[in-house]
Amino acid sequence: MNAKKQYLFSYGTLQLENVQLKNYGRKLIGFKDVLNNYKLEHLKITDKNVFAKSQQQFHPIAICSKNKKECIKGVIFEITAQELIQTDVYEVSDYKRVLETFQSGKKAWVYISNKNH
Repeated sequence: MNAKKQYLFSYGTLQLENVQLKNYGRKLIGFKDVLNNYKLEHLKITDKNVFAKSQQQFHPIAICSKNKKECIKGVIFEITAQELIQTDVYEVSDYKRVLETFQSGKKAWVYISNKNH
């Protein structure tokens, strides 16, 4: 992976243009992809800075699934290393960032529940 380019999979609020503009100062460009062996649950957001950006009280959170048929559809965005750090700040402590391989074969970072994996 090119040190300057990072790939980030979003299945939630980072797909929203207003969140992208507030977080990165630009609209991100990406392509649809699928993360296999995960499912979505919802997490109540109590961080007022994150809520101010997303305007959503509940955010989806990826959880490892033992059901091989479960998957999460989303978008892989190309971002910079600095933007990846900004994303770490945006995501609350209930999430952790891991590198996964997607249905397309592309490797990208994804934020999942820090309670598993």
